Amino acid sequence: MEKTAGPYTPIVRSDDWIIVSGQIGHLDGVLVEGGLEPQLRQLFANLKRLLESENVTLQNVLKTTVFLTDIDDYDHMNEIYIDEFEGHRPARSAIAVDALPLGALIEIEAWAKI
Repeated sequence: MEKTAGPYTPIVRSDDWIIVSGQIGHLDGVLVEGGLEPQLRQLFANLKRLLESENVTLQNVLKTTVFLTDIDDYDHMNEIYIDEFEGHRPARSAIAVDALPLGALIEIEAWAKI
């Protein structure tokens, strides 16, 4: 199991639901450098890997919650988010927060249906 930034399970299966805890753009427990885009790309790599461990993909995701430390990053985040989801549009909430683990700029949690 991957190293987490806190005392939680990164992914849980309950019947035909897959719940992925909030993911940030870290690699081996270290936040990637370079700002929002590299963090978001790494976040999606982490999210995809977790989903694949349960034999599902981003296409199975029905709901996400996006946490941003700077709401001014919203438009840039949307561009990358759209690219990563490749046309799939899950329901979503986006929330501005004061801070995230490891100093991350963005975190996304996801619910997927098998």
